[in-house]
Amino acid sequence: MKTFFIAISVALLIVSCTSTQHKNMNVSSTPNPSDTVRISNDSLEYEIIIIEPGFTSWLVTQRPRGFYSEQFLETRNRLYVNEYNQRVLEPQRFNPNLYIQRIEYEPNIHYGYEVNYLLYHYFLYFEQRYRQNFIMTRGRTF
Repeated sequence: MKTFFIAISVALLIVSCTSTQHKNMNVSSTPNPSDTVRISNDSLEYEIIIIEPGFTSWLVTQRPRGFYSEQFLETRNRLYVNEYNQRVLEPQRFNPNLYIQRIEYEPNIHYGYEVNYLLYHYFLYFEQRYRQNFIMTRGRTF
C-alpha cells in the first residue's frame, strides 16, 4: 500500500518536471512549498505527495470539502484510476510522459475523505492542465 503512494508521488513529480512544454508559461524551476500537498496515515502505511505547480491555488477555487460525499469520491476515483491505469498500458496511444506508472488504489481499503477528495481533485486538475479527457466520468449518474 505504501508503494502506491510513493509511486504516485514519484509519477507526479516526473509529470510535473517533464510536461512544462507550454508556451508563455512562467513556472519556477524550484518547487514552491505551497504547491506541495502531503497526506499520510501511519496506521494504513500510506502517503501521498502531490508536487504540482499551481495545484494548491487551483484547489482553493474548487468545491469545498464536504460538498461531495465520500462514496461519490471513492466511486469516481476508482473510475479515474482504472482509466489512468489503462492508459499506462497503452503508451502508443497515450503520452507515456503523462501516464508513467500504474496507480495502486485498492477499492476495499478505506482511505478516508481527505485522500479521496484530494485524489479526485488531482484527476480533475490533471485533465484540465494536460488537456486529457477521462470521458467515462462525464455525463453519467452513479
